[in-house]
Amino acid sequence: MYYLTHKIEFPDVSLATKEGLLAIGGDLSVERLLLAYKNGIFPWFTDGEPILWWSPNPRFVLFPENLKVSKSMKQVMRNKDFKVTVNSAFEEVIHKCSKTKRVGQPGTWITQSMIDAYIELHHLGYAKSVEVWQDETLVGGLYGIDLGNGVFCGESMFSKVSNASKVGFISFIQNSNYKLIDCQLHTNHLESLGAEEMSRNRFLDYLS
Repeated sequence: MYYLTHKIEFPDVSLATKEGLLAIGGDLSVERLLLAYKNGIFPWFTDGEPILWWSPNPRFVLFPENLKVSKSMKQVMRNKDFKVTVNSAFEEVIHKCSKTKRVGQPGTWITQSMIDAYIELHHLGYAKSVEVWQDETLVGGLYGIDLGNGVFCGESMFSKVSNASKVGFISFIQNSNYKLIDCQLHTNHLESLGAEEMSRNRFLDYLS
């Protein structure tokens, strides 16, 4: 296993374990995070753990043209019960994502240090949020990283009412010009929306 030092660098992603774990340690500085994302690497760890850096193979991604919207979701979108905005409440979105309980996870992986780091990335224009409002109340949203290369790296989403996060995700994709959405790891929810597996090498080609 590769242990990071103060030097801003990562080992070759081909050295990742079968599960995708590449390195341990380092920090969550802007420089290190941007280097990570540009090389298909992302941090994922829980409170009390050292920083863990991942580069899974295969990668789970979504081509916007393959987005699947069910008839029921199309009806939800047409009803206009929700209002969707972008970058209007980043800090509120990431805090709500951090408090969302995940099946099989005893705690949150969005630690305070992660929150602080991504808020800084947001201020620099790299991290984006999508907000879903109902009667002026924030009921869903998501956030991720935009490196300006046509790939949006989704990080987390939350939903307080049924379909809220789906509406935000679908609306964001339909109204953007991304060539690829990085979903990182497989979930049944994202698969139902059209996400699929892609080899790590092919994913890296898209990043470059």
